[in-house]
Amino acid sequence: MLDDLRWFGIAWQEGFKAGGADGPYVQSERLPRYLHTWQRLCAAGVIYPSSHSRKDVDLALLAPHDGPPRNNDHIGNAAADAAVEEVRDPIFPASLRPAEMPNPLDGLTDPGGINWRFRVPDGEVIRFVDTRCGETNRVAGVDFGDFLVWRRDGYPSYELAVVEDDHVMQISEVVRGEDLLTSTARQLLIYRALGWEPPSFYHCPLVRDESGRRLAKRSGSLALSALRAAGHSPADLRAGWQ
Repeated sequence: MLDDLRWFGIAWQEGFKAGGADGPYVQSERLPRYLHTWQRLCAAGVIYPSSHSRKDVDLALLAPHDGPPRNNDHIGNAAADAAVEEVRDPIFPASLRPAEMPNPLDGLTDPGGINWRFRVPDGEVIRFVDTRCGETNRVAGVDFGDFLVWRRDGYPSYELAVVEDDHVMQISEVVRGEDLLTSTARQLLIYRALGWEPPSFYHCPLVRDESGRRLAKRSGSLALSALRAAGHSPADLRAGWQ
């Protein structure tokens, strides 16, 4: 991917293979930093261990007489935002929360081999102004539920890792796809719990194919490397861009 980006004409001054003061830039090499952030969230009393699997969540969301979900069913709150088509994960039900949160005074230092979730403030409206999409609102417990911050395989979730990375690297503006607007609301809760100032956000329109599907590896979309091998030039691919 790095070779593809360089061929396409994208260069970066800091980061993987470029170096910089805030390395390492490979997330698997930043585990001690992520663990420290997990410890801070634990001490703040906002996260808890959760042994429930994705299957447990799906079953808890079924109506009493519903059968098991079909492979192409999406269980949970799947909605089209006014400005963006955004498929959301199933909402983690409050019924699967533990009766009591871990005591911050226990001084836990290791998440162990279990998932950890951030307990969201049910009913609170998380508001932020996106540089492109304008004022954006997400309701905790309605648009998203308790979300993973640490996985049972010993690695942080996306939400925890990017908050830690962006804070330490003093990122002032995050630019990413509009399918991550709800992730921003989750991350703002982590920023608040840690007492950190969040960056500003700009959520771009997604690049889509002729049928309207977003370009993604999972759907077999053409990679830059395939287009390059077929003889296209970066100028060809940019033709028609504004």
